[in-house]
Amino acid sequence: MKRSRLGPLDVTSIGLGSAPLGGLFAPVSDADAEATLASAWALGVRFFDTAPLYGFGLAERRLGAFLQQQTRESYAISTKVGRLLRAPDGGAAEDEHYKGTPRERPVFDFSYDGVMRSVEESLARLGLDRVDVLLVHDPDDHYDEAVSGAFRALQRLRTDGTVEAIGAGMNQSEMPVRFAEAVPVDCFLLAGRYTLLDQGALDALFPVCQAKNIGILLGGIYNSGILANPHTGAKFNYQDADAALIARALTLGELCRKHGTELKAAALQFCMAHPAVTVAVMGARNAGEVADNIAMSEKTVPAAFWQELRARNLVDARAPLPGGA
Repeated sequence: MKRSRLGPLDVTSIGLGSAPLGGLFAPVSDADAEATLASAWALGVRFFDTAPLYGFGLAERRLGAFLQQQTRESYAISTKVGRLLRAPDGGAAEDEHYKGTPRERPVFDFSYDGVMRSVEESLARLGLDRVDVLLVHDPDDHYDEAVSGAFRALQRLRTDGTVEAIGAGMNQSEMPVRFAEAVPVDCFLLAGRYTLLDQGALDALFPVCQAKNIGILLGGIYNSGILANPHTGAKFNYQDADAALIARALTLGELCRKHGTELKAAALQFCMAHPAVTVAVMGARNAGEVADNIAMSEKTVPAAFWQELRARNLVDARAPLPGGA
């Protein structure tokens, strides 16, 4: 598998995102989670992303149990800070997004001390002595606290050699631009803001990251599912997609069929063609989905598809296309 540089780290260009292993939208068994991770490993994936939020600790525990069986120097792992997991008073209602989880629920804490506690608790769940990348997770409404607290803690951990790279993981491209100007970050995990349906990252984030040599871990490549299987009721940005987005996705799907390829392949290869993108972080809930993701990265997408995509103005004119189309 192709490899890339992420600050001082050598990483695979495709990584496994573990939100589905935490029961995103539907529960996942321990056996399916283990099979998913084993499949990713067998297919050459060596970058793994997780977070306390994903299944409220479940994804970290499952990923850690698998990675403990591997040589520590053979992979890179990222996790996130900004949410502490705490048991609520009384019973815990089922979460809107994560199913089959422990009873703990996330509590926002972007303070210096909160981040230090978060790292210790994540390492305990993972059963590892260190992680490679730490990201401030979803600080959308907490910019000041993230800069004065969370990032101060992350910079100390990087200076101490506890972690190799720091940054933020977000579902928007605007605030990371502010972080890039305020904090010496190494990378951002950007979810859903550079896809066949949304190229907002081209406005400011990607140019800033390229100028400052900040890596992009790109998640949400299928925009929560609509670019994997566009249909009424499909998800976009974790919510039901509106009719206009479904229509656009269906148009893209029709264009793929016309040229004898698949929408998932076009969606993934479009994202990987941008030079700012270091790793495509692909979620999967079973071994079949892992194999499919890898296959989509290698499937032939004809040059004529990209040429027609450009000619019909179906993507931003600034977006580089595979093969220079």
